[in-house]
Amino acid sequence: MGDFDDLYREIILDHYRSPRNRGELESPPAHRVEGFNPLCGDEVVLSLLVEDGKLSDLKIGGSGCSISQSSASLMSSAVKGKSLEEVHQLIHTFKTMMSIHEAHLGKDGENEEPDVIDLDKLGELAALQGVVKFPVRIKCATLSWVALAQGLDEVAAEAS
Repeated sequence: MGDFDDLYREIILDHYRSPRNRGELESPPAHRVEGFNPLCGDEVVLSLLVEDGKLSDLKIGGSGCSISQSSASLMSSAVKGKSLEEVHQLIHTFKTMMSIHEAHLGKDGENEEPDVIDLDKLGELAALQGVVKFPVRIKCATLSWVALAQGLDEVAAEAS
């Protein structure tokens, strides 16, 4: 398992040192959304361009720890150019992966089976699965994903 941990660490460091899709799109037509984690000071700024039912472009900005910034970079690479349906599914899958360590209790208080995540389908995003071993860092990893979901909700509200 050590080789996998080393590989994942390298992917995270690569995205931290050389973040993908860094910058800001011209606004408008792009939608801008900010996320902030007051517990540690991480911040992320997303510029989204939604056209014809897909996230046609996305740029990221902000500052923070290696987990928050590499997660934003990995996210931007994973969702850019995808249909909104695919983006929403990926947001759900990623948040599920980040919460898989928690007990899943049903209405009757019994443990439920957690969702199964196909790490192979996640590609480089799977590098962030190790964050669940450090619950205090989960908010760092999910910050950009929460901001993306909020931004997509705002874009949908503006369109209706």
